[in-house]
Amino acid sequence: MANVISHSLFTDFDVHLFRAGKHFKLYEKLGSHLLTLDGVEGTYFAVWAPNATAVSVIGDFNHWTKGEHPLTARWDGSGIWEGFIAGIEHGTKYKYSIQAQNGKYLEKGDPYARFWEVPPNTASIVWNADDYKWKDKKWLSKRKKELNKPKPYSVYEVHLGSWKKFDYGTRSLSYREMADDLVNYVVDMGFTHVEFMPVMEHPYFPSWGYQITGYFAPTSRFGTPQDLKYLIDAFHQADIGVILDWVPSHFPEDGHGLAYFDGTHLYEHADPRQGFHPDWKSCIYNYGRNEVRSFLISNAIFWLEQYHADGIRVDAVASMLYLDYSRDEGQWIPNQYGGNENLEAIAFLKELNETVGREFPDATMIAEESTSWSGVSRPTFAGGLGFDQKWMMGWMHDTLNYFKRDTIYRQFHQNDITFSLVYAFSENFMLPLSHDEVVHGKGSLISRMPGDRWQRFANLRAMYGLMFVHPGTKLLYMGAEFGQETEWNLERGLDWHYLDGRFHRGVRDLVRDLNQLYCSTFALYEQQFKGEGFEWIAYDDHKNSVISFLRKGVKEKDTLLIVCNFTPNTHETYHLGVPAFSKWKEILNTNHARYGGSGLVNEEELVPIQELKHGREFALPIKLSPLSVMVFQPTSTRKLKVKKQASLKKNVLAKE
Repeated sequence: MANVISHSLFTDFDVHLFRAGKHFKLYEKLGSHLLTLDGVEGTYFAVWAPNATAVSVIGDFNHWTKGEHPLTARWDGSGIWEGFIAGIEHGTKYKYSIQAQNGKYLEKGDPYARFWEVPPNTASIVWNADDYKWKDKKWLSKRKKELNKPKPYSVYEVHLGSWKKFDYGTRSLSYREMADDLVNYVVDMGFTHVEFMPVMEHPYFPSWGYQITGYFAPTSRFGTPQDLKYLIDAFHQADIGVILDWVPSHFPEDGHGLAYFDGTHLYEHADPRQGFHPDWKSCIYNYGRNEVRSFLISNAIFWLEQYHADGIRVDAVASMLYLDYSRDEGQWIPNQYGGNENLEAIAFLKELNETVGREFPDATMIAEESTSWSGVSRPTFAGGLGFDQKWMMGWMHDTLNYFKRDTIYRQFHQNDITFSLVYAFSENFMLPLSHDEVVHGKGSLISRMPGDRWQRFANLRAMYGLMFVHPGTKLLYMGAEFGQETEWNLERGLDWHYLDGRFHRGVRDLVRDLNQLYCSTFALYEQQFKGEGFEWIAYDDHKNSVISFLRKGVKEKDTLLIVCNFTPNTHETYHLGVPAFSKWKEILNTNHARYGGSGLVNEEELVPIQELKHGREFALPIKLSPLSVMVFQPTSTRKLKVKKQASLKKNVLAKE
C-alpha cells in the first residue's frame, strides 16, 4: 500500500461553515490541489463522502487499483476524506474509489475537479489553471463603475459546439478559435453580451450541456480551462460581457457523477417524489441539506471569480419553485404548510442571489422562470427571490402565436400582441427568443412565419423590430439573426451559406441596426424596466392590426414614436396623435429595401398638423409601410405653438 501523507487544507472554521451551509468557496478546499509539502511535490485530495466506509484515489498512476492510495476520514464527523499523495502531477487522471456501507465499490469523478477527460471518457484530471494572466482589467473596472447605471443588454445566445463547424460538420471550433471568429462576429453584430449554453463538463453532447457532471470544469471538448479563460478574456477586451448558463435544478444519474455518490442519496433526495425529475429523467438536489447548498453556491461564485463571468442565467427556476412541477396528484409531497411551494429551494435561491450580490454586486443574475411567481426579480428584503432579470416567457409565447397567424386573422388576436404591456413592469424582464424555440420539431423562427417568401421574411423582420422596441432586455439565439431556415441541429451547426441570399443578409443587417439603435438610444433602455418609459398612443386599431406607442428616456427629448403595421396593407396617410414636438424623422423601418423590404418608407421629415387624434392636440400623418415596424425620432425639442389650446382641450374631453 502506497504512503499517503496526512494533511488538510481545512480549518475548524472551514468545517463549521461547510456543515452550516455557509462555506461559499469550497473549491479552495475540496477537490484536487497541487502542493509542495515539506519540499515534496504532489497533490492534496479531499472529497465529501460521509457514508462511505473507505475512500481511495485511483488513477493512471496506480493502474486504477483501489485501496492503494487511501484517504483518511476527518475526526470531526464532517464526512470529509483527505490526504496528500506525493508525485501526483498536473495532468494526472484520477477518480475516487468509494466503498459503500453495503460493501460495494463505486468509482466516482471528483465533484470539484477543475478538468475532465474528453467524453465519453470520464476520469477527472489534476489541473492548475491559476497560471492564466488576465488582460480584462479595463473591462472589470468599467463593469464596477457602471454598476447602477441603466444600460442596454442585448444577448447573443450560443451553443459553442455548433455555432460553426469545420471538416464537413465533424469538428467544432476550439475555445481559441472562437476567440477570433465568434468574438469578431458578436462585435460586428452589435450585441452587448454573449450567453454560453452550459460549458460545464457533461457526458452526453445532445444534452446541450444541461446534464452536468463536472460543475467546476469547462468541457474539455473545446480545449483546456486556460483556453476558456482566453475566450472570455477576448470578449471582455472587445467590450462584450459573458453570461454563463447554469443548472442547479437537476443532474444526471451517470455512474461517475453525483448520483448515489457514497452509496447513499447524498446530493439528491432519496424519495423520488422529491429527488427525481420526470421530465429530464434526472436527479433533483436536496436543497435542504447544508453541504449541498454550500456546493451549489460555491459553484456559482467559482465561475464569477475564477472565470470572470459577468452573470449567470439560472436554468429551469420554475421546476425548483414548485414541488408539483410536472407531477400529477399523488406524485409529490406538500410542504409543511400543505402547499406546493418548495420552501427549501426558495430559501436556496434567495441565499444564492444574496451571496452573489454581496461578493459580485456588478454581476447579473437572470432567471429562466416561466410561471407567474411574484417578485422573481425583486430584492429579497422586499420578499422577492433577488434575481436581477427574469425571462419574459409570456411575451415570447404570445408573440410567436401572433406572428404565426395568417395576417388576415390578426385583427381578431390583437390582444396577443398587446397583453404583455399589462405586466411588462412587474419584473425586470428579458425578452427571449432562445434555443428552446427552434428545437423538438418546432422548426426555425422563419419557418413559422405565414405567407409567401417575401411576407415570411417581412414578418420575421417585423417581429424582431417589435422585440427591440418593446420594454425589456433582449436575447436572440444563434442563427435567428440571419433567418436560419432549418431547425437547429447541434451535430451540423448553423447554415452560414444562407447569407448568400438577399433576404437572409437583410435580416442580419436589420438585427445589426436594431442593436445599434437599442444601444445608442436612451429611450429604449434608460427606463426599460419602468412604466414611465412607455406610453400607448393606440392599441385598439384591430381592423388594421396596427399598434403605436412612445418609448421614453428620462429627458423629454429622448422620446421615440413606434408604429407597427402587422398586415401587408399599405396606408399612404395614417394619422397618429403625437406630443407637441416640432417635427419627426423616421430612423428605422424594417421594410427598408436594404433589409429585403419593399422600400416603402418615410423619407422626408414629417410635420404634425393641428388635429385632435388619440386624445392629443397634434396628429402626425405618416406613410404606413406593410408588415413593418417604424421608428420615428423628434428632430428638435422645441414644442409647436398651439392656438386655441383651451378650446382644443374641451373638444378632446368632449370626444373622449
